[in-house]
Amino acid sequence: MSDASNDNLSRLRIEPGQKTRRKTGPVVLLVVIALLFVLGLVLFFSSRKPAPAAAATPVSAAPAPAAVKSGEPVLTVSGYVIPRERIEISPKFMGTVKIINVKKGDAVERGSVIVELEDEEYQARLQESEGRLALAEANLANAELNLVRALDLQEKNVESNQVADEARRAKAAAAAEVTVARGTVALAQTYLNWCIIRAPISGVILEKLVDPNELVAPQSFGGSRGPSTAFVAMADLNDLQVEIDLNEADVGKVHLNQRCRISPEAYPDKSYGGHVAEIAPEANRSKGTLQVKVQIEKPDRFLTPELSAKVEFLAD
Repeated sequence: MSDASNDNLSRLRIEPGQKTRRKTGPVVLLVVIALLFVLGLVLFFSSRKPAPAAAATPVSAAPAPAAVKSGEPVLTVSGYVIPRERIEISPKFMGTVKIINVKKGDAVERGSVIVELEDEEYQARLQESEGRLALAEANLANAELNLVRALDLQEKNVESNQVADEARRAKAAAAAEVTVARGTVALAQTYLNWCIIRAPISGVILEKLVDPNELVAPQSFGGSRGPSTAFVAMADLNDLQVEIDLNEADVGKVHLNQRCRISPEAYPDKSYGGHVAEIAPEANRSKGTLQVKVQIEKPDRFLTPELSAKVEFLAD
């Protein structure tokens, strides 16, 4: 080969030092690119961090409701004052009213006579029964004497054992007649006692439903009230409640023995303590309500049955 050709080949030859510099250049470039990529990711995610909790309170957030303190009302509803027990006094048999000693609004004591029925028939029955009892007792005494004689004669062998046995049977029959006669007297006396009707409790007459000379029966029909059996209706006005039809959405706010505050609508300045005494076991599906009764503590003359009253159910 000529010197010119060798000279050209030597120009094309790459020195070892030059080869090393060319290999490290791309590696450094890749490392720089990777570092830039990681730095970009760090900056990206740091910009997406949430703001501190102290600065994150939204302006439109509603404040949390304050807890209801003990004794404060949790629910206010209206109802009607009623007597805890309304008693209608009825006859036990058909009869005619002789005397009625009360009128609407009267206060009566337990045991006082409020109605008297005509009792002439039962007086006569009692006399008849007492006469039969006296006759039966006389027959029993005679049968006892006959038995004593028969036993005496039997011991002396004057009469047979059959006579003594018959005397014993006669005495037993006479004793049975006395028992029946005493029962008849007791029955007549019971009917006679039923002619006098007494107040079963101390209270106030709410209604007078009959007048003297009216015929009454254990069940009568007529008038605007429909079937009725009562002479009078009465109640103890010292034992009152408020009857409420509670909306089913408010049932969860009420429980037994819960304290309440009652204010009659007629006297809004009056206030009475009370508590939930009764919650009905069954709701009224057609009205969507549940009946609740609130016992009024220490009622006075201002509370009248059937007046409306406001009831505040208090927090425990």
